[in-house]
Amino acid sequence: MERFKLLIKGFVVGMGGVSPGLSGAILMVALGLYRKVIDSLATINKDFKKKARFLLPILIGMLVGVVMFSRIISFLLATYEYQTRLTFLGLLLGAIPLVYGEVKKNGDVKRKHYIIIAATFVVCFLVFTLGISVPPIGGLGVIGSFIFGLMAITATIVPGIEAASFLSTFGLYGHWLEFTSLRNVTIGHYVPTVVGAVIGGFLLSKLMSFLFRKDYTTTFAVLFGFFLSIIPNVLNTTYGGFVSFGANSRTLVGIGLFCVGFIVSLSFGRIAKRLKS
Repeated sequence: MERFKLLIKGFVVGMGGVSPGLSGAILMVALGLYRKVIDSLATINKDFKKKARFLLPILIGMLVGVVMFSRIISFLLATYEYQTRLTFLGLLLGAIPLVYGEVKKNGDVKRKHYIIIAATFVVCFLVFTLGISVPPIGGLGVIGSFIFGLMAITATIVPGIEAASFLSTFGLYGHWLEFTSLRNVTIGHYVPTVVGAVIGGFLLSKLMSFLFRKDYTTTFAVLFGFFLSIIPNVLNTTYGGFVSFGANSRTLVGIGLFCVGFIVSLSFGRIAKRLKS
């Protein structure tokens, strides 16, 4: 039964990893998995069998969630991109209290932490939202695929970094959907991408485990500022450029879906508590 619960939680995390407006890492935090997963990956060489039994059902659930929802998201973005992105914008905004709750988790928030949040927001907003304008990237070579793997695992492991917004900033979200839905990707692309993800995942796990042990509140203050800074990028279209707004029927539908996404995301904290228990 415990492994089945981990499988379901992994599925939810995988779903969040490919959905614009959701973050797999934040969902792991909400489900009470994050520190256990990160610490297990960071020390995988110690008591390997026990940690493998814990990680395996989570990873299987994540893979199923990623592949299944990649195809659904690809269809929605190709057919109803405007409405879909407004839905995910609502999901992102509704997740703000959940992420901020992690900053306050230890009850030691001080003025310096609010300064850190503001400074991180300003710097990252200027760099990632206003300062970077990368056109859609075509075919990726070996080095490009390796770097893509590093970026994808960063967006998966680091809380506060939402994969779709982060990768859209660099014109790579289209590649992310193709890669995770197992379409239009060759072995020559998969191998260096997986290698980059494995190496990056191991190193990032060690780094995040160290930072959270060292100063949880300050680390999450930085991540919260980053999270806020990339929210506008959810409106960045799959293959470059921002969605255009207009006075038409889809605007009303989009606004309605935005409200639905906001309410669902806002309620996720309660859902997560039930899944924890």
